[in-house]
Amino acid sequence: MTANYSNERVDEEIEALEAIFMDDITISYNDKGVPELVKTTIFPSTANDIKKQYVCVTFEAALPEMYPDCEPIVTLKNPRGLDDSVLNNLYSAMKNKCLEYSGQPVIYELIELIRENLTESNLPTCQCAVCLYGFCDGDVFTKTPCFHYFHSFCLAKHLLTTEKHFNEEQEKLPTWQKNTKGFQAVCPVCREAISCCVDDLKNAPPPKELEDAQNFSVTNELRLLQSKMQELFSYQKSRGGIIDIEEEENKLLLITNSSEDSPPNHDPGPSLVQVEENGMSSMNQKMKSDFGNTSLR
Repeated sequence: MTANYSNERVDEEIEALEAIFMDDITISYNDKGVPELVKTTIFPSTANDIKKQYVCVTFEAALPEMYPDCEPIVTLKNPRGLDDSVLNNLYSAMKNKCLEYSGQPVIYELIELIRENLTESNLPTCQCAVCLYGFCDGDVFTKTPCFHYFHSFCLAKHLLTTEKHFNEEQEKLPTWQKNTKGFQAVCPVCREAISCCVDDLKNAPPPKELEDAQNFSVTNELRLLQSKMQELFSYQKSRGGIIDIEEEENKLLLITNSSEDSPPNHDPGPSLVQVEENGMSSMNQKMKSDFGNTSLR
């Protein structure tokens, strides 16, 4: 099978892909004008209802020189709403599809395979980044424009708390330092600006797993652990291993004491200057001793 014949098959496939997906697909070419990378973001089929597209993934297929007589190198990037188990299943299914279409163009079949899988599992399989519980049937959740997912109840709690802290910090600032734009809600995961109605979100019911979770109670084991950690904290603080925020804020404050106020026999500890002077003094004495011994000889 000649290289020219392979190139013709690839060119025909690329032309068909561009005709089907139009602006939704990107083709990269090498210096010789041969296509080497196909890239597109795949969403589930929801009859163009974007609000119901809860998952997506970016598909990249590198085309080796011998493609389609060899398999393309496929990578799934930027998965949204998909956990590792779903991605592993997709890779396995794509491998089988490539074996089925061995020696034939397979990019379109791979894209449609992924789209079918996303459509069948068009529910986030990740965790809510606020409560760390998953999404169950019946849970009310919100998808941000950056394709991150939260229980609506949890997102409302987060935004209300964030806005409260923002207002508290603004009150501490002088007028010229205050933010004149006001509070801007951002995605808790990627910090992208988001726009949502908190009043609608907070009316959503709590996630089912959160409601079914057992009430937290402090056990004897936790109390013992707290006691040990408190001892460790006190020890580290006494040794200077803990940063005291209040002392850090006042570290530039100059305090002068008269000799009468100074505590008796107070040892401030060795300073860097003292250490250097002592080190230089010891070095000088050693040099004098060595020089004297040399002179005697």
